[in-house]
Amino acid sequence: MSTSDNQTGFSLEGLKVLVIGAQQGIGRAVAETCAAQGASLILADVEEPSGPARIIESKHGGAIVTKTCDVADRTAVDALAAELDAEGVTPNAVALTAGITKYNDWIDADPETWDADTDAIFNVNMRGPINVARAFLPRMQAAGWGRLVLVGSIAGRMGGVTSQPHYVASKGGVHAMTRLLAAKYAGAGVLVNAVAPGPTRTQMTEGRDINAAGFPLGRLLEPDDIAWPITFLLSPACSGMVGAVLDVNGGIVFS
Repeated sequence: MSTSDNQTGFSLEGLKVLVIGAQQGIGRAVAETCAAQGASLILADVEEPSGPARIIESKHGGAIVTKTCDVADRTAVDALAAELDAEGVTPNAVALTAGITKYNDWIDADPETWDADTDAIFNVNMRGPINVARAFLPRMQAAGWGRLVLVGSIAGRMGGVTSQPHYVASKGGVHAMTRLLAAKYAGAGVLVNAVAPGPTRTQMTEGRDINAAGFPLGRLLEPDDIAWPITFLLSPACSGMVGAVLDVNGGIVFS
């Protein structure tokens, strides 16, 4: 991949793209869309995403590297980055789609449950992006080109639809961190952006009473609705986007 953004068009040809959180949901959809755009893929999750990788290989060809990684564990993220270096597959672009939520009410839940939920959410949703940025952005900076895409939420914009305070705070933090990192690394040709999805049909929304009829789009979003904007932000085509948090929420809120 050239260290300049002279290439135009929405293509990931020549890029090594790491998708963290690729086992299911939005991350799995991002793996599919990136493969369709010609990327060489590295897929990681808490459980090695070998199943999705084999399916994508059968559809798009190529050999996909799969790894295990818990983004909440700094040593695990550092080890992943070092392992990819050693294997000659240091990524040019990283999409961090791993995230969790909990729905126990912050007033009615017993304190121990609330504390455990809050720790889990902050460890994955906030510590995770910090760990990934710390491990991979300096490598991109040294190469003179790179992309990091984080996943915020409509909850970080306006409190969400069924969210609790710990999740809202974690996603608002992702939005703020996107802007900080973007300003720090843009001069080196490394662009950091994010998407802020609305309610999406994934494991996270299963069993939730969400009345999509009142949304302007009239439906829950599908993982592909989020995956394509992320894939664009991983590409050379987004060469002028720095610190953007793209609203992909079906029109529930505008910013």
